[in-house]
Amino acid sequence: MAKKVLVTGGSAGIGECIVRSLCALGYDVKFTYYQGKDRAEKIALETGAKPYYLNLKDDESIDRCAKEVGNVDILVNNAGVAEIKLFTDVTVSELDNMLGVDLRGTYLLTQKIVPHMISEKWGRIINISSMWGVSGASCEVSYSSAKAGLIGFTKALAKELGLSGITVNCVAPGLIDTRMSDVLSEEDKVAFVDTIPIPRIGTPDDVANAVEFFIGERSSYVTGQVLCVDGGCVV
Repeated sequence: MAKKVLVTGGSAGIGECIVRSLCALGYDVKFTYYQGKDRAEKIALETGAKPYYLNLKDDESIDRCAKEVGNVDILVNNAGVAEIKLFTDVTVSELDNMLGVDLRGTYLLTQKIVPHMISEKWGRIINISSMWGVSGASCEVSYSSAKAGLIGFTKALAKELGLSGITVNCVAPGLIDTRMSDVLSEEDKVAFVDTIPIPRIGTPDDVANAVEFFIGERSSYVTGQVLCVDGGCVV
C-alpha cells in the first residue's frame, strides 16, 4: 500500500511542485491550501491528490484539518509566509502572523500528526525552512527568526522521535523561482544571482528533489539534518 503523505501549502510554488512530484512517484498525497481554492481543486483533478483547507494561525482549523486528513506516514511542513521590511517597522501583529504560520502553526499541526507515526514505529517529517534561517537576512528579521526556529524544531524533534523510527529533517531553500520571489525586482534578482556560486535562481524542482531524498529509504539513517538547496550561498 502506498505511503500516505500530507504536504502543507501545496496549492502553489514549491508546495505544488512537491505534490506533483510525489503523486508521480505513486504516493497517496493529500495537501492543504489557505488561499487559492480554485487552484487547489485544479491540482487535485490533474494529480489525484486530495486538498484540505488549513489556516495555520487558527488552532481550531489545525485540529479540524488533522482530523479530516486522518493518519499519514509522511508530513511535509511547507506552508509559510515571508515579508521584507525594516526590523524597526515590523508591527506586533506582523510578527505574530509570521511566527504563527511559519513556526507555531507548524509545531501544532505536527503534534496532531505524530501519534500515528509513533504507533506505527515509522515516519518521515520534512520541514521547509530557508537559507535565511541558517544565515539570517537584513530586512527579513522576523522571517529569519521563524525559519531559524523551524531548524531548532527539526533538530530537537529528531532526537525525541528517533527511537520511534521517525526521521525529521529540514530543507533550506535559497532564492527559488516562485511567487514569493516576485517581490524582488529583476535588477535585484540579477544582483543576487551574481553572489551565488552556482549562478542561477533555483527551481521548485530543486527543492522537491531534496524532499524526495529525505522521504526515501536511502536516507533512513539521516535525521536532524539541514540540507541547503541554495546554489552554495550558505557554506
